[in-house]
Amino acid sequence: MTATELDLEAATSEGDLLLEVEDVTKYFPVRTNALIERSHASVKAVDGVSLALRVGETLGVVGESGCGKSTLARLIAALHPVTSGKIRFKGQEITKLDRRHMRPLRRSIQMVFQDPYGSLNPRRRVGSILSDPFTVHTQMSRAEVREQVRDLMARVGLSSEHYNRFPAEFSGGQRQRIGIARALALRPDLIICDEPVSALDVSIQAQIINLLEDLQDEFMLTYIFIAHDLSVVRHVSDRIAVMYLGKIVETGPVEEIYSRARHPYTASLLSAVPVADRAFKGERKTRVILSGDVPSPQNPPSGCRFHPRCPKAQAICATEEPLLEQKAGDPAGHLTACHFPVEEGEPLAMASREAVVATAPIDGAQEQP
Repeated sequence: MTATELDLEAATSEGDLLLEVEDVTKYFPVRTNALIERSHASVKAVDGVSLALRVGETLGVVGESGCGKSTLARLIAALHPVTSGKIRFKGQEITKLDRRHMRPLRRSIQMVFQDPYGSLNPRRRVGSILSDPFTVHTQMSRAEVREQVRDLMARVGLSSEHYNRFPAEFSGGQRQRIGIARALALRPDLIICDEPVSALDVSIQAQIINLLEDLQDEFMLTYIFIAHDLSVVRHVSDRIAVMYLGKIVETGPVEEIYSRARHPYTASLLSAVPVADRAFKGERKTRVILSGDVPSPQNPPSGCRFHPRCPKAQAICATEEPLLEQKAGDPAGHLTACHFPVEEGEPLAMASREAVVATAPIDGAQEQP
Protein backbone atom coordinates (compact mmCIF):
# COMPACT_ATOMS: atom_id res chain seq x y z
CA MET A 1 0.00 0.00 0.00
CA THR A 2 1.42 3.38 -1.01
CA ALA A 3 1.81 6.39 1.27
CA THR A 4 -1.09 8.10 -0.51
CA GLU A 5 -3.37 5.11 0.06
CA LEU A 6 -2.34 4.89 3.73
CA ASP A 7 -3.02 8.59 4.24
CA LEU A 8 -6.39 8.35 2.50
CA GLU A 9 -7.32 5.35 4.63
CA ALA A 10 -6.42 7.24 7.81
CA ALA A 11 -8.37 10.32 6.72
CA THR A 12 -11.53 8.47 5.65
CA SER A 13 -11.67 6.05 8.58
CA GLU A 14 -13.37 8.64 10.80
CA GLY A 15 -15.28 10.86 8.35
CA ASP A 16 -16.07 11.92 4.81
CA LEU A 17 -13.12 12.80 2.62
CA LEU A 18 -13.00 16.47 1.65
CA LEU A 19 -9.56 16.99 0.08
CA GLU A 20 -7.06 14.71 -1.66
CA VAL A 21 -3.60 15.87 -2.69
CA GLU A 22 -1.80 13.27 -4.78
CA ASP A 23 1.90 13.53 -5.66
CA VAL A 24 1.71 17.30 -6.23
CA THR A 25 4.76 19.24 -7.37
CA LYS A 26 5.39 22.91 -7.99
CA TYR A 27 8.57 24.08 -9.71
CA PHE A 28 9.29 27.77 -10.19
CA PRO A 29 11.63 28.50 -13.11
CA VAL A 30 14.79 30.51 -12.41
CA ARG A 31 15.39 32.95 -15.24
CA THR A 32 18.52 34.78 -16.30
CA ASN A 33 18.88 38.55 -16.47
CA ALA A 34 19.76 38.48 -20.15
CA LEU A 35 17.74 40.34 -22.75
CA ILE A 36 16.20 37.05 -23.77
CA GLU A 37 15.04 35.35 -20.61
CA ARG A 38 15.77 31.66 -20.52
CA SER A 39 14.90 29.21 -17.80
CA HIS A 40 18.03 27.29 -16.84
CA ALA A 41 16.91 25.81 -13.50
CA SER A 42 13.90 25.38 -11.24
CA VAL A 43 13.17 25.91 -7.57
CA LYS A 44 11.46 22.76 -6.34
CA ALA A 45 9.14 24.45 -3.85
CA VAL A 46 6.80 21.45 -3.50
CA ASP A 47 8.03 18.09 -4.69
CA GLY A 48 5.76 15.05 -4.53
CA VAL A 49 3.39 15.88 -1.66
CA SER A 50 0.41 13.64 -0.91
CA LEU A 51 -2.14 14.11 1.86
CA ALA A 52 -5.83 13.79 2.63
CA LEU A 53 -8.25 15.73 4.77
CA ARG A 54 -11.66 14.75 6.13
CA VAL A 55 -14.62 16.98 6.94
CA GLY A 56 -14.33 18.85 10.24
CA GLU A 57 -10.65 18.03 10.70
CA THR A 58 -7.74 20.39 11.32
CA LEU A 59 -4.44 19.49 9.66
CA GLY A 60 -1.40 21.32 11.01
CA VAL A 61 1.50 21.88 8.60
CA VAL A 62 4.87 22.74 10.15
CA GLY A 63 8.46 23.14 9.01
CA GLU A 64 11.24 25.68 8.62
CA SER A 65 10.82 28.81 6.52
CA GLY A 66 11.16 27.98 2.84
CA CYS A 67 10.07 24.34 3.16
CA GLY A 68 7.05 24.85 0.89
CA LYS A 69 4.18 25.23 3.38
CA SER A 70 2.72 28.43 1.93
CA THR A 71 3.25 27.26 -1.65
CA LEU A 72 1.32 24.07 -0.86
CA ALA A 73 -1.48 26.18 0.61
CA ARG A 74 -1.70 28.28 -2.53
CA LEU A 75 -1.75 25.19 -4.72
CA ILE A 76 -4.68 23.78 -2.77
CA ALA A 77 -6.50 27.12 -3.04
CA ALA A 78 -5.75 27.14 -6.79
CA LEU A 79 -3.87 30.43 -6.52
CA HIS A 80 -0.90 28.77 -8.27
CA PRO A 81 -1.12 26.14 -11.02
CA VAL A 82 0.49 22.81 -10.15
CA THR A 83 3.47 21.55 -12.14
CA SER A 84 2.24 17.96 -11.83
CA GLY A 85 0.00 15.85 -9.64
CA LYS A 86 -3.68 15.99 -8.75
CA ILE A 87 -5.79 17.87 -6.22
CA ARG A 88 -9.35 16.64 -5.69
CA PHE A 89 -11.90 18.61 -3.69
CA LYS A 90 -15.11 16.78 -2.82
CA GLY A 91 -14.12 14.17 -5.39
CA GLN A 92 -13.65 16.70 -8.21
CA GLU A 93 -10.21 17.30 -9.65
CA ILE A 94 -9.50 21.03 -9.60
CA THR A 95 -5.95 21.14 -10.97
CA LYS A 96 -7.09 21.45 -14.60
CA LEU A 97 -10.06 23.75 -14.15
CA ASP A 98 -9.90 27.08 -15.92
CA ARG A 99 -10.79 30.34 -14.20
CA ARG A 100 -14.46 30.22 -15.18
CA HIS A 101 -15.02 26.67 -13.94
CA MET A 102 -12.99 27.27 -10.78
CA ARG A 103 -15.05 30.30 -9.77
CA PRO A 104 -17.96 28.35 -8.15
CA LEU A 105 -15.44 26.47 -6.00
CA ARG A 106 -13.94 29.71 -4.68
CA ARG A 107 -16.80 29.93 -2.22
CA SER A 108 -15.82 26.58 -0.72
CA ILE A 109 -12.04 27.15 -0.38
CA GLN A 110 -10.88 30.31 1.37
CA MET A 111 -7.63 31.56 2.90
CA VAL A 112 -6.60 33.61 5.92
CA PHE A 113 -3.24 35.17 5.15
CA GLN A 114 -0.27 35.77 7.43
CA ASP A 115 -0.10 39.57 7.17
CA PRO A 116 -3.40 40.95 8.49
CA TYR A 117 -2.66 44.36 7.01
CA GLY A 118 -1.05 43.48 3.69
CA SER A 119 -4.01 41.27 2.78
CA LEU A 120 -6.46 44.17 3.11
CA ASN A 121 -6.80 47.07 0.68
CA PRO A 122 -5.81 50.16 2.76
CA ARG A 123 -7.89 52.46 0.55
CA ARG A 124 -11.17 50.65 1.10
CA ARG A 125 -13.42 50.66 4.13
CA VAL A 126 -13.99 47.42 6.00
CA GLY A 127 -17.65 47.24 5.05
CA SER A 128 -16.73 47.47 1.39
CA ILE A 129 -14.03 44.79 1.73
CA LEU A 130 -16.41 42.35 3.42
CA SER A 131 -19.13 43.07 0.87
CA ASP A 132 -17.06 41.74 -2.04
CA PRO A 133 -17.79 38.01 -1.55
CA PHE A 134 -21.54 38.62 -1.51
CA THR A 135 -21.38 40.99 -4.48
CA VAL A 136 -19.34 38.59 -6.61
CA HIS A 137 -20.98 35.28 -5.72
CA THR A 138 -24.60 36.15 -4.83
CA GLN A 139 -27.53 38.16 -6.15
CA MET A 140 -28.29 39.95 -2.89
CA SER A 141 -29.46 43.53 -2.80
CA ARG A 142 -27.27 46.21 -1.25
CA ALA A 143 -29.42 46.25 1.88
CA GLU A 144 -29.16 42.46 2.23
CA VAL A 145 -25.39 42.57 1.72
CA ARG A 146 -25.04 45.28 4.36
CA GLU A 147 -27.04 43.19 6.82
CA GLN A 148 -24.94 40.10 6.09
CA VAL A 149 -21.71 42.04 6.60
CA ARG A 150 -22.87 43.44 9.95
CA ASP A 151 -23.85 39.95 11.12
CA LEU A 152 -20.48 38.63 9.95
CA MET A 153 -18.60 41.33 11.84
CA ALA A 154 -20.51 40.51 15.00
CA ARG A 155 -19.62 36.83 14.71
CA VAL A 156 -15.89 37.58 14.69
CA GLY A 157 -16.07 40.08 17.53
CA LEU A 158 -16.18 43.36 15.64
CA SER A 159 -18.63 46.17 16.36
CA SER A 160 -21.03 47.58 13.78
CA GLU A 161 -19.38 50.96 14.25
CA HIS A 162 -16.29 49.52 12.55
CA TYR A 163 -18.18 49.23 9.26
CA ASN A 164 -16.93 52.53 7.79
CA ARG A 165 -13.38 52.45 9.12
CA PHE A 166 -10.22 51.84 7.10
CA PRO A 167 -7.83 48.94 7.89
CA ALA A 168 -5.19 51.35 9.22
CA GLU A 169 -7.54 52.29 12.07
CA PHE A 170 -7.49 48.75 13.50
CA SER A 171 -5.04 46.81 15.64
CA GLY A 172 -3.30 43.69 14.33
CA GLY A 173 -5.76 41.38 16.05
CA GLN A 174 -8.75 43.31 14.70
CA ARG A 175 -7.31 43.19 11.18
CA GLN A 176 -6.93 39.44 11.42
CA ARG A 177 -10.56 39.22 12.54
CA ILE A 178 -11.47 41.12 9.38
CA GLY A 179 -9.51 38.57 7.33
CA ILE A 180 -11.30 35.72 9.08
CA ALA A 181 -14.66 37.38 8.47
CA ARG A 182 -13.88 37.74 4.76
CA ALA A 183 -12.91 34.05 4.55
CA LEU A 184 -16.04 33.01 6.44
CA ALA A 185 -18.46 35.15 4.43
CA LEU A 186 -19.73 32.47 2.03
CA ARG A 187 -19.65 29.60 4.56
CA PRO A 188 -16.75 27.69 2.96
CA ASP A 189 -16.01 24.03 3.57
CA LEU A 190 -12.23 24.52 3.81
CA ILE A 191 -10.28 27.46 5.26
CA ILE A 192 -6.51 27.52 4.83
CA CYS A 193 -4.89 29.51 7.63
CA ASP A 194 -1.41 30.54 6.52
CA GLU A 195 0.44 31.69 9.65
CA PRO A 196 -2.68 33.48 10.93
CA VAL A 197 -1.27 34.37 14.38
CA SER A 198 2.49 34.66 13.84
CA ALA A 199 2.39 38.47 13.55
CA LEU A 200 0.26 38.93 16.69
CA ASP A 201 0.98 39.31 20.39
CA VAL A 202 0.58 36.19 22.54
CA SER A 203 -2.64 37.37 24.19
CA ILE A 204 -4.14 38.25 20.80
CA GLN A 205 -3.01 34.90 19.40
CA ALA A 206 -5.11 33.13 22.02
CA GLN A 207 -8.17 35.20 21.10
CA ILE A 208 -7.81 34.43 17.37
CA ILE A 209 -7.23 30.71 18.00
CA ASN A 210 -10.28 30.52 20.26
CA LEU A 211 -12.30 32.34 17.60
CA LEU A 212 -11.22 29.87 14.92
CA GLU A 213 -12.15 26.93 17.15
CA ASP A 214 -15.57 28.40 17.97
CA LEU A 215 -16.28 29.02 14.28
CA GLN A 216 -15.20 25.47 13.43
CA ASP A 217 -17.69 24.05 15.91
CA GLU A 218 -20.46 26.36 14.75
CA PHE A 219 -20.06 25.90 10.99
CA MET A 220 -18.37 22.47 10.81
CA LEU A 221 -15.32 23.99 9.12
CA THR A 222 -12.24 22.12 7.97
CA TYR A 223 -8.88 23.81 8.50
CA ILE A 224 -5.37 23.55 7.16
CA PHE A 225 -3.36 25.41 9.80
CA ILE A 226 0.17 26.48 8.84
CA ALA A 227 2.40 27.77 11.62
CA HIS A 228 5.91 27.85 13.07
CA ASP A 229 4.77 27.73 16.69
CA LEU A 230 4.51 24.02 17.45
CA SER A 231 2.64 24.67 20.70
CA VAL A 232 -0.11 26.44 18.77
CA VAL A 233 -0.23 23.66 16.18
CA ARG A 234 -0.57 21.04 18.89
CA HIS A 235 -3.45 22.94 20.46
CA VAL A 236 -5.53 23.36 17.30
CA SER A 237 -4.70 20.31 15.16
CA ASP A 238 -6.04 16.77 14.85
CA ARG A 239 -3.22 15.63 12.57
CA ILE A 240 0.17 17.08 11.69
CA ALA A 241 2.26 17.03 8.52
CA VAL A 242 5.95 17.95 8.88
CA MET A 243 7.56 19.39 5.74
CA TYR A 244 11.23 19.68 4.87
CA LEU A 245 12.57 21.09 1.60
CA GLY A 246 9.37 20.55 -0.37
CA LYS A 247 8.47 17.11 0.97
CA ILE A 248 6.42 15.69 3.82
CA VAL A 249 8.79 13.73 6.05
CA GLU A 250 6.33 12.69 8.76
CA THR A 251 2.58 12.82 9.31
CA GLY A 252 0.20 11.41 11.87
CA PRO A 253 -2.19 12.11 14.76
CA VAL A 254 -1.09 15.10 16.79
CA GLU A 255 -0.50 13.38 20.13
CA GLU A 256 1.29 10.48 18.43
CA ILE A 257 3.70 12.87 16.70
CA TYR A 258 4.37 14.90 19.84
CA SER A 259 4.84 11.89 22.10
CA ARG A 260 6.68 9.62 19.66
CA ALA A 261 8.25 11.53 16.79
CA ARG A 262 9.98 9.11 14.43
CA HIS A 263 11.78 11.36 11.97
CA PRO A 264 14.99 13.03 13.25
CA TYR A 265 13.88 16.35 11.80
CA THR A 266 10.56 16.21 13.67
CA ALA A 267 12.40 15.30 16.87
CA SER A 268 14.74 18.28 16.44
CA LEU A 269 11.80 20.65 15.93
CA LEU A 270 10.02 19.37 19.02
CA SER A 271 13.16 19.66 21.10
CA ALA A 272 13.15 23.42 20.43
CA VAL A 273 9.65 23.97 21.84
CA PRO A 274 9.95 25.89 25.14
CA VAL A 275 7.97 24.27 27.95
CA ALA A 276 7.93 26.41 31.09
CA ASP A 277 6.72 23.83 33.59
CA ARG A 278 9.51 21.34 32.89
CA ALA A 279 11.92 23.42 34.97
CA PHE A 280 9.56 23.23 37.95
CA LYS A 281 9.16 19.46 37.59
CA GLY A 282 12.89 18.93 37.54
CA GLU A 283 12.83 17.43 34.04
CA ARG A 284 15.61 18.13 31.59
CA LYS A 285 14.97 18.49 27.91
CA THR A 286 17.77 17.64 25.51
CA ARG A 287 18.04 20.23 22.75
CA VAL A 288 18.92 18.78 19.36
CA ILE A 289 21.16 21.22 17.47
CA LEU A 290 21.28 20.62 13.72
CA SER A 291 24.49 21.48 11.89
CA GLY A 292 24.64 23.30 8.57
CA ASP A 293 22.07 25.29 6.67
CA VAL A 294 18.98 24.18 4.80
CA PRO A 295 20.10 23.13 1.28
CA SER A 296 18.85 25.09 -1.70
CA PRO A 297 15.52 23.87 -3.16
CA GLN A 298 17.02 24.66 -6.55
CA ASN A 299 19.55 21.85 -6.09
CA PRO A 300 18.32 19.56 -3.29
CA PRO A 301 20.54 16.75 -1.97
CA SER A 302 20.26 13.27 -3.43
CA GLY A 303 18.62 10.51 -1.44
CA CYS A 304 17.03 11.77 1.75
CA ARG A 305 16.97 15.57 1.61
CA PHE A 306 17.61 15.82 5.33
CA HIS A 307 20.73 13.64 5.38
CA PRO A 308 23.33 16.49 5.23
CA ARG A 309 22.03 17.69 8.62
CA CYS A 310 20.78 14.44 10.13
CA PRO A 311 22.47 13.05 13.28
CA LYS A 312 21.52 9.49 12.23
CA ALA A 313 22.55 9.66 8.56
CA GLN A 314 24.32 6.67 7.02
CA ALA A 315 25.60 5.88 3.54
CA ILE A 316 22.23 4.73 2.17
CA CYS A 317 20.65 8.06 3.14
CA ALA A 318 22.78 9.90 0.58
CA THR A 319 21.81 7.62 -2.31
CA GLU A 320 18.30 6.27 -1.74
CA GLU A 321 15.23 8.39 -1.03
CA PRO A 322 13.11 6.90 1.80
CA LEU A 323 9.42 6.22 1.28
CA LEU A 324 6.75 7.91 3.36
CA GLU A 325 5.34 4.79 4.98
CA GLN A 326 4.14 3.25 8.21
CA LYS A 327 7.02 1.91 10.29
CA ALA A 328 6.90 -1.22 12.42
CA GLY A 329 5.13 -0.59 15.71
CA ASP A 330 3.49 2.67 14.61
CA PRO A 331 -0.30 3.04 14.55
CA ALA A 332 -2.27 3.47 11.34
CA GLY A 333 -1.90 6.94 9.87
CA HIS A 334 1.54 7.59 11.37
CA LEU A 335 3.84 7.72 8.33
CA THR A 336 7.56 8.49 8.30
CA ALA A 337 10.04 8.99 5.45
CA CYS A 338 13.26 7.79 7.08
CA HIS A 339 15.65 4.83 6.69
CA PHE A 340 16.57 4.95 10.40
CA PRO A 341 13.59 6.32 12.36
CA VAL A 342 14.05 7.46 15.94
CA GLU A 343 13.25 4.75 18.46
CA GLU A 344 11.40 5.47 21.69
CA GLY A 345 13.75 6.81 24.33
CA GLU A 346 16.65 7.10 21.90
CA PRO A 347 18.94 10.09 22.62
CA LEU A 348 19.30 12.13 19.45
CA ALA A 349 22.61 13.86 20.06
CA MET A 350 24.61 15.39 17.24
CA ALA A 351 26.68 12.59 15.70
CA SER A 352 29.76 12.64 13.48
CA ARG A 353 28.99 12.31 9.78
CA GLU A 354 32.53 11.57 8.61
CA ALA A 355 31.59 7.99 7.73
CA VAL A 356 28.73 9.15 5.55
CA VAL A 357 30.90 11.65 3.69
CA ALA A 358 33.60 9.06 3.13
CA THR A 359 31.27 6.41 1.70
CA ALA A 360 28.87 8.49 -0.39
CA PRO A 361 28.86 11.99 -1.92
CA ILE A 362 26.42 14.57 -0.62
CA ASP A 363 24.92 16.37 -3.61
CA GLY A 364 23.46 19.83 -3.41
CA ALA A 365 25.03 20.71 -0.05
CA GLN A 366 28.41 21.70 1.26
CA GLU A 367 30.02 20.01 4.21
CA GLN A 368 30.13 22.15 7.33
CA PRO A 369 33.47 22.48 9.16
